[in-house]
Amino acid sequence: MDSTRYTRGQAALARIHGHIGEGVMDALGDIAPDFARLIVEFPYGDIYSRPGLSPKQRQIATIASLVTLGNAPTELKAHIQGSLNVGCTRDEIVEVIMQMAVYAGFPAAVNALLVAKAVFAELDQKQSI
Repeated sequence: MDSTRYTRGQAALARIHGHIGEGVMDALGDIAPDFARLIVEFPYGDIYSRPGLSPKQRQIATIASLVTLGNAPTELKAHIQGSLNVGCTRDEIVEVIMQMAVYAGFPAAVNALLVAKAVFAELDQKQSI
C-alpha cells in the first residue's frame, strides 16, 4: 500500500463525505478490503486531490456523471451530501440534475431529483431535532 496516496485519499474522503465515507469503507472492508483501499487511493488520493478543479467543481461533475449513469442512487446520495459539504447549494444541485435531463433523459433526472429531495429532507429532519 502506498501510504502517501492512502493518507491523501483519507483526507479528501473526510473533507467531502465526513464520517459517512468511513462507514462505506468499513462496510466494504469485510468483503473486499483491497477494493476499499483502492477507492481511498485512486479516486480520492489521486483524482479528488489533484489541483485544477475545486472540491465544489469536482462534486458538480460527479453528480452530473452519476445522473447520466442512471443506476447509482447510493453513490448519488453520497455525492449530493458531499457536494453540500464542500459548498454547493441545494439550488445548484437541482440545476445540475435538471441540466442532465438534456443528456441522460427525463427518467434519469426525475430519479436523481427524488434522491436529492430525500437527501434534503433527511438533512432538514436532522436540523430540526
